[in-house]
Amino acid sequence: MHIHPLIEDSATLANLCTRLSQSPFITVDTEFMRENTFWPELCLIQVANTEEAAAIDPLAPGIDLKPLLDLMTENDEVLKVFHAGGQDLEIVYNLTGKTPFPLFDTQVAAMALGQGEQIGYSNLVDSYLGIQVDKGARFTDWSRRPLDDRQITYAIADVTHLAEIFPKMLERLRRTGRGDWLDQEMERLGDPENYRQDPEAAWQRVRINSRKAEVLGRLKAIARWRETEARGKNLPRGRIAKDETIADIASNPPRKQSDLSKVRGLSASWAGNDIGGRLMAAIADATPLPPSEMPSRDDRGPSLGKEGGLVADLLKLLLKIRARDINVAARLLARSDDLEALAAGQRTDLSILQGWRFEQFGRDALDLVEGRLGFTVRDGKLAMTRTDVED
Repeated sequence: MHIHPLIEDSATLANLCTRLSQSPFITVDTEFMRENTFWPELCLIQVANTEEAAAIDPLAPGIDLKPLLDLMTENDEVLKVFHAGGQDLEIVYNLTGKTPFPLFDTQVAAMALGQGEQIGYSNLVDSYLGIQVDKGARFTDWSRRPLDDRQITYAIADVTHLAEIFPKMLERLRRTGRGDWLDQEMERLGDPENYRQDPEAAWQRVRINSRKAEVLGRLKAIARWRETEARGKNLPRGRIAKDETIADIASNPPRKQSDLSKVRGLSASWAGNDIGGRLMAAIADATPLPPSEMPSRDDRGPSLGKEGGLVADLLKLLLKIRARDINVAARLLARSDDLEALAAGQRTDLSILQGWRFEQFGRDALDLVEGRLGFTVRDGKLAMTRTDVED
């Protein structure tokens, strides 16, 4: 495989993208920094196919990334392969408003092949190629320039190894007949809504004990204010105010701006400065959360109750047994909220009652909650048994 020098100019990048656009797949990885900013700072992009690989410097003066971004979001003839690509997809979405398509995530595929719930990249490389990945540059400050040869070599190895692994993984999926299982997961991973950060929904990420509409309405307004401040200053949310601080303010709102000096977690200067004034304005404009947005009082699902909770526990046991029997990660088969919804009586809009999940697990899960399936022990091993149910 040909490894290019670091690409720092638009013409070389455009030529690379023209060649890559003829490939059936490319592997993609990014290096970024986000500790001190609201938006992840893209510092390096690595791409490869089976013939060539390169690292691109997005911080190079005047470089035009459009050919690369178009390749990832507009060219549906080339499959984009990532490993645990959620943060990479977020970066592409932030730059374009779109996500790479079509895409393939090797960490998700590994779940279908029984290689664990969240296999790390190093373990994946060791499993398929017998190579021990050099981890020496993991904690590099990728925003600093110049990058040395060791850093670039480390970064490019992520996509060159992946270009070798992907065909091997694809062949295993074909042999097991599980390739179709991944379509729904890849669609879910690539849904742009996963990466859209709506200030109106920011409050839902903050933990708060209260279920009062007035308190939650204030929390929504304060979280929206914090989101706006953080974006405008390009600072992490916690640098503006921590979650526990805004939850406390929502529950115990200050009556006047001077009271902000008494709020734990805020600077005393907020009692008289502009940012404190904007916070007070957000609190003053808050309205009670409407009933349609109120969270469920039962965190375990709709009307789950004590007995439903026990049924959900049995379903989780069934999931472990079934995942063991077919050698697939349990998380790929079913998620806890689906199990709890089934235990609570829901029979529609559940992924485990559709497609391959129904065939592999959902049918047994339904039979368990409806009394047609039970547990037994055979030769010291937990298994399932059919039961006779009279109408």
